[in-house]
Amino acid sequence: MLCCCVNSENNRKYAELDAKLARKMVESRRIYPGHRSLKSMDSIIMKFPKLREGLRNIRSVFETYDSDKNGTIDIEELKKCLEELKLCLSEEEVKGLYGWCDVDGSKGIQFNEFIVLLCLIYLLSKPSSESNTESKEMGPKLVESIFDPIVEVFLFLDKDGKGKLNKADISFTSSHVTNMRFEEMDWGRKGKVGFREFLFAFMSWVGLDDAEDYMTS
Repeated sequence: MLCCCVNSENNRKYAELDAKLARKMVESRRIYPGHRSLKSMDSIIMKFPKLREGLRNIRSVFETYDSDKNGTIDIEELKKCLEELKLCLSEEEVKGLYGWCDVDGSKGIQFNEFIVLLCLIYLLSKPSSESNTESKEMGPKLVESIFDPIVEVFLFLDKDGKGKLNKADISFTSSHVTNMRFEEMDWGRKGKVGFREFLFAFMSWVGLDDAEDYMTS
């Protein structure tokens, strides 16, 4: 009974985080004008090499805060990382995101999960209005330069601006590839994909080796 109650509480928290993230993506359309410069999937694919290199640069951040060198980030190591990067969320939200991104249930955040976790924390801690952006430190430029272009890709694909993707938003070179790519994201087979699921799949799309191994495991 206790386990059932814990799972129910976690599911509630994750649903709240999912809803908050969707709202954040809707709000972000005002402060990420770069998505308007993207014209097609081809224009996104052209950016893959640069995006891949940026995501690989996150490894140095991961290794810095993996203090016991066991290949995962625990919650205490994460708190230190966020403190030094000046990314601020409530402790409850950080714990919720930590569990939400630990998708294999290993009780430790692996490298690809760390990328998603760090991006979500960065995005959710970012001010929603342009007027506040300059007055609040958002961590090193490295994090901003890597994650902002990925957010802009999601915003470009989110044609109706509701913070979720559906299959009609994704258009690759063939219907087979389009279906395959959407299924990689649509974990719950609900026909709607949030930014967290998109980001896990996107790492594989750009050719990040760790993500490819993870997606096929």
